[in-house]
Amino acid sequence: MTERVYDKSKLPSRHVTEGPARAPHRSYYYAMGLTEKQIHQPFVGVATCWNEAAPCNIALMRQAQAVKKGVAAQGGTPREFCTITVTDGIAMGHEGMRSSLPSRDVIADSVELTMRGHGYDALVGLAGCDKSLPGMMMAMVRLNVPSVFIYGGSILPGSFRGQPVTVQDVFEAVGKHSVGAMSDADLAELEKAACPSAGACGAQFTANTMATVSEAIGLALPYSAGAPAPYEIRDQFCMTAGEMVMELVARNIRPRDIVTRKALENAAVVVAASGGSTNAALHLPAIAHECGIDFDLFDVAEIFKRTPYIADLKPGGRYVAKDLFEVGGIPLLMKTLLDHGFMHGDCLTVTGRTMAENMASVKWNPDQDVVRPADKPITVTGGVVGLKGNLAPEGAIVKVAGMPPEKQVFKGPARVFDGEEACFAAVRDRKYREGEVLVIRYEGPKGGPGMREMLSTTAALYGQGMGDKVALITDGRFSGATRGFCIGHVGPEAAVGGPIGLLQDGDIIEMDAINGVLAVHVSDEELDRRRQAWQPRETSYGSGVVWKFAQTVGPARYGAVTHPGAKGEKQCYADL
Repeated sequence: MTERVYDKSKLPSRHVTEGPARAPHRSYYYAMGLTEKQIHQPFVGVATCWNEAAPCNIALMRQAQAVKKGVAAQGGTPREFCTITVTDGIAMGHEGMRSSLPSRDVIADSVELTMRGHGYDALVGLAGCDKSLPGMMMAMVRLNVPSVFIYGGSILPGSFRGQPVTVQDVFEAVGKHSVGAMSDADLAELEKAACPSAGACGAQFTANTMATVSEAIGLALPYSAGAPAPYEIRDQFCMTAGEMVMELVARNIRPRDIVTRKALENAAVVVAASGGSTNAALHLPAIAHECGIDFDLFDVAEIFKRTPYIADLKPGGRYVAKDLFEVGGIPLLMKTLLDHGFMHGDCLTVTGRTMAENMASVKWNPDQDVVRPADKPITVTGGVVGLKGNLAPEGAIVKVAGMPPEKQVFKGPARVFDGEEACFAAVRDRKYREGEVLVIRYEGPKGGPGMREMLSTTAALYGQGMGDKVALITDGRFSGATRGFCIGHVGPEAAVGGPIGLLQDGDIIEMDAINGVLAVHVSDEELDRRRQAWQPRETSYGSGVVWKFAQTVGPARYGAVTHPGAKGEKQCYADL
């Protein structure tokens, strides 16, 4: 690439840098050390979710410096800023998890406000945690200025007595400890060994799932989402991203040129093929909503159903993100899917080329078993499945990666809990029975509020050796690290009178992930009788951001979004 001279007459930053009336504005930039040349170049927001909350974010500020060098090398003026992150691993299992899903909107909103307020022309967004990845991508398509996404990279696996471990093993160790199968000393040793570096949780949990999505949807450079956080090659990807965003400015290639219906389908394909997190079924509709594209839970589930599961990744499989990167990265996964007709090759990407053009030079690696050829899959249908029935008219979602077919059908009596704490206490104290379906309700977007994840409960069950002997359903969410028959996103949620809110102990629930069914063996007449007697419940939040989220959030089926999206847009920011 060679440095260009850019015409700012149609770029948003002209409103803050050009003409005599903007002399006061320019004076602020001189105060920060910018030169006259830099002031009249395109302004590129370099947004990170850096903080000291968790290892997933701690490397982002360093990587941002490489992005800024790339922007400057191609005639742009980088302007770094930070937004928040709520890290699910630390928020898990207590009230803090109510902050997680609302943080996705706060991230998108705060990036939008910073970009709008200062008239930036392009965006490079760096994110490293479950909600920060979709939040940053939502901001990109909402603003629709030239943008490149950068994942901060995954953590390296730990080692515990010669065995590789992740934070999933620590959560499950809590269950072992609760039944006396692990000592205090062993638990302490494991917790100190499981997370040995910076980076996001290392398996195909939500962060790595959405990182895989970032490449498949076309917003991230090929290979960039796979390199672990400690690898120095990450700085090269970041430098290139900074250069590339200036190429996109010059060519006026925008996120909504990239994130099309076909690109969203590509994203859903890689989620299913990699046995990714069920949370993707919440985030993909939300990203689509920002583009004005109809793409809900049922659309995602239909793609999951026809996609082969081919990547042997934890939590259902054997390998972690580092292993995938070292045998060929996400392009290896996408290459075999594209070659066998499961992906659209004509989608534009941030390289300025199509997906097929990006994949043209990718060679299949026959000397690895992390990813199988798409015509020789682990299972012929995806590792994530959508469900529907009289218990979930608006759908539900379950991860089946690593589950044998005979374990994908379950029928049993309901054991109903209003909130995760009550269920976790029953699991901790072994006050449940084999064969039961544990129902955790009033945890949906409105009813939680905040749609919490339930990893603490599901991991404890596995630690107790009961993970495949009971099933769980919730109108909340399950973590990307959850395994077993755990169905989330049941809609409509209990807080709005959905069928899950009408369940009673002993109701027989049928769960069939092979045929996509979630039903309760209760007559329509009985459900109607219960519905007439049902009363709304107040939450414990009467003010603040969690209350505000509950007032505006929509159903999980459509991504739990909080504003009208592109369909309600009067004027796109990029065109101001």
